[in-house]
Amino acid sequence: MGTLTLNVRRAGTADGGDIAAIHDAAWWNAYSGMIPPRALTRMIQRRGKAWWQAAISRQTVILLLEIQGKTVGYATVGRNRVKTLPFDGEVYELYLLPEYQGIGAGSHLFLAAMGELKRRGLSGAVVWVLADNHSAIRFYENAGGKQVAEGKETFDDRDLRKIAFAWG
Repeated sequence: MGTLTLNVRRAGTADGGDIAAIHDAAWWNAYSGMIPPRALTRMIQRRGKAWWQAAISRQTVILLLEIQGKTVGYATVGRNRVKTLPFDGEVYELYLLPEYQGIGAGSHLFLAAMGELKRRGLSGAVVWVLADNHSAIRFYENAGGKQVAEGKETFDDRDLRKIAFAWG
């Protein structure tokens, strides 16, 4: 029996292509049938390799999850964008390649993201999830998140409800 090696590290500009591939696969998997197709296609296409490289160059905090040396997930973190919520930090995104979901890899990445927020001196954290994304809701509930707010996101004139989960 072999040992499974998981590693979390900060992304560099050379990782732009890997992040774009994860974003593409994860978003098609998570949001097909939820976000209108035209809007989903636009959102995925605009976040190619160059977009991610520019984000990294701007010092966006992107953590990568590697399993056995292969980049299989990413998380972006920073300051909470909703000032009416009493939490300093936010996990903006957390996505894995579909074939790595459901094996504990997401939990490993989430704990690293929360640790990065704490390391940066940000107290408490929030994550926004589309209300129809039942697997993400289950994930954040299992991670101890409590629903603290609701909002909406509009995609091609279609409003989708979103839920904020919070810790601390």
